[in-house]
Amino acid sequence: MQKLVFVLLVVLGSLSLAASQTIPSPNDVLGYDIGTQFSRNHQVIDYFKTVETAIPKQVKLVNYGKTNERRNMYLAFVTSEANMGNLETIRENNLKNAGLLDGEPTATDTAIVWLSYNVHGNEASSSEAAMLTLYKLLTEEQDLLKNTVVIMDPSVNPDGRDRYINWYNETKSEPYDVDKQASEHNEPWPGGRPNHYLFDLNRDWVWATQVETQQRLEVYNTWMPHVHVDFHEQGINEPYYFAPAAEPFHEVISDWQRDFQTQIGQNHAKYFDAEGWLFFTRERFDLLYPSYGDTYPTFMGAMGMTYEQGGHGMAGLGILNDEGHVLTLVERLTHHTTTGISTVEMASKNAKQLNIEFGKFFNNANLKYKSYVLKGNEDKINSLKTLLNKHQISFENATSSKVSGYNYATGNQGSFNVDANALVVHSNQPKGKMVKVLFEPNTLLSDSLTYDITAWSLPYAYGLDAIATTSKVSSNKMASKKALQVLNDAYGYVSKWNSMEDAQFLAALLKHNFKVRFTEKPFSSNNKTFGRGSLIITKGDNKHIEKMVSKLNTIAQEHAQPLTEITSGFSQKTPDIGSPDIKLVNQQKIAMLSGDGTSSLSYGEIWHFFEQQLHYPVTSINTDDLSKTNLNKYNVLVIPNGYYGKVLTSDNMTKLKEWVSSGGKVIAIDGALRSFAGKDGFSLSYKDSDDDADDDNLTPYANREREYSNHLITGAIFNTKVDATHPMAFGYDDNYFTLKLGSSAYNLLDSGYNVAYLNDTKVFSGFAGQNAVKNLDQTLVFGEETMGSGSFIYMVDNPLFRSFWENGKLFFVNSLFFVNNNAYEL
Repeated sequence: MQKLVFVLLVVLGSLSLAASQTIPSPNDVLGYDIGTQFSRNHQVIDYFKTVETAIPKQVKLVNYGKTNERRNMYLAFVTSEANMGNLETIRENNLKNAGLLDGEPTATDTAIVWLSYNVHGNEASSSEAAMLTLYKLLTEEQDLLKNTVVIMDPSVNPDGRDRYINWYNETKSEPYDVDKQASEHNEPWPGGRPNHYLFDLNRDWVWATQVETQQRLEVYNTWMPHVHVDFHEQGINEPYYFAPAAEPFHEVISDWQRDFQTQIGQNHAKYFDAEGWLFFTRERFDLLYPSYGDTYPTFMGAMGMTYEQGGHGMAGLGILNDEGHVLTLVERLTHHTTTGISTVEMASKNAKQLNIEFGKFFNNANLKYKSYVLKGNEDKINSLKTLLNKHQISFENATSSKVSGYNYATGNQGSFNVDANALVVHSNQPKGKMVKVLFEPNTLLSDSLTYDITAWSLPYAYGLDAIATTSKVSSNKMASKKALQVLNDAYGYVSKWNSMEDAQFLAALLKHNFKVRFTEKPFSSNNKTFGRGSLIITKGDNKHIEKMVSKLNTIAQEHAQPLTEITSGFSQKTPDIGSPDIKLVNQQKIAMLSGDGTSSLSYGEIWHFFEQQLHYPVTSINTDDLSKTNLNKYNVLVIPNGYYGKVLTSDNMTKLKEWVSSGGKVIAIDGALRSFAGKDGFSLSYKDSDDDADDDNLTPYANREREYSNHLITGAIFNTKVDATHPMAFGYDDNYFTLKLGSSAYNLLDSGYNVAYLNDTKVFSGFAGQNAVKNLDQTLVFGEETMGSGSFIYMVDNPLFRSFWENGKLFFVNSLFFVNNNAYEL
């Protein structure tokens, strides 16, 4: 018997050796030992392609998209030969198990594990680890693939990765310098973390504003893995973090999901303990905000986890940390490879149970709210539908005439009447738990110390009236949309103004050299009343455009924009079309600051907004060049969130004020307001807290962090009072729900216009410390301060934050085109 066992071991060893000889190692393909150099994105992909060519019966590489900078994105499917021949059946069985595909599954005993690498481009060790993980799975760990399908995304953020790698490779010393003050450890602005548009892709899973996310979700939702890991890096003085996660856990997370991540963490610990590697668990990284690479999969039934290796963009190939340890890229990728293999091992050992518990997760009969009913602006309803479609969440139209339940507008029980245009989203559908997460009025917090914002409820984000009901609302499938009417020859045409779709239509008209007017007062014509901000396109203004009506009709059809024909400039209710209260929209020349001092994320939000949403040109001006920039070439200067102490020097501030006084317009966002508050010539001022800070020194050391949370606001929703007659608020009602990201508070303007402000500090959703809330009463949210012929526009709360707060974007567009419309003509 012993002889037989020995022979078997020899045979198995020979097979393993043969496999390793067939499959090239990363070193073989790269031409250097892995971890001794950073590999560019194409080199990582080339390795995966080489392995696929070597063993196509076990590795399948699929191109699932392309980045803004035209880099291809790939998924590698890695499994046994038997599973590869049965891949489509495995996928369909999994969807049937979740109720996402009709029919009964024929088998549910294969685990599906999705490993995502390098979502932050300068956390670059993980893509290196992806290559080594692939190699080890196919050589040393073949048995794990018998009952698992491993889906690997070697680089979620290829543009960011190459931005970092290219900078580092051209900057580093030879040999690399471990001194953290060396230039190779200090990335220039904007860094490699974000994608092309400088968005943090790890916070974009739900909002899906970026092409990388949109294309990935199309594939993700056709597979719905049981386990998803997001590989990251943290500071150089931190060791390694892995599951279990920290509190707060969102309440939809099942007991099994809680328990299994602990089991996975214990398995990792076994390997780390054997090597004497340091690690920590259950701290910092919670499972609440739904748009992360760990929470989104978790709320979609998977065991979603974040793994964090010490290093980040500062580490390079090697760095001496504060503990006297030289942290190398080899060490970092080895740790990531270990946890990746350990994760697959645990999935393989628990494959059957994973499938059972995955199926259970999609039973949503016990959720409190059965239906979410939304009504309001049709464009905003359609925008919300677009988001739901990205996640394959179903919705219908209401057939009830009245619904009762939790009223989002009041924060209390209430009711409203609905018609067939009202949107109904039921929670008793396969993805009902994600419906609850996205629509719930207020998230239950088990701990106020969280890693991100605590409020995101979609009715507030999209500016829609909504009621959550504890009984299912009757509804039916949506009817097809009617085609737009072709325009007739008329005196003029009026467009509504209350959505981003209207703003995109305006931008398109301006780009085609149409002259467009907007009204500062309501007027009536042809038995219809048009509100403030309504756009007016007249034949008389546009004689320079050949076949004007035909071209206008084409643009209107392209934007699905309904227009109302008017037959005369004589209004039934003034103002008439020629009134001074109906003004021409300037073709604004817009600039924005970029570079040192600006928040790269805020700049990216604005950049993306102009290029991918509004589709209107903008010029970026580096802060280093502000002193020599001729501002007279522009009507508007947007200053993103940032720290401008070194940028807005005395000379630059004088230059800015003179330009504004001559008719220019500054739009300052979030932290940029610090540059103007309390400064000479500005009425903007901080509101200081009345709390006695002396008591803070008596708080015990261990309690300081938690006590300090009383002064914090971590993404909470408040209802603001709005002056809807001001051009900045055209298209809005007299209230607006704002997402407040921090506790900074500014007094109401003594000189200027307080367009939106807080006079009720009730928290509608999210966490806000009691001391911070007390200081918000009678504080500014949006305002305009005139200076000479121009204006400074203050946006305390950022309406473009992560591009998901749809209802705030029109404030920004109004600021560009309507506020102080007489300002500075070039």
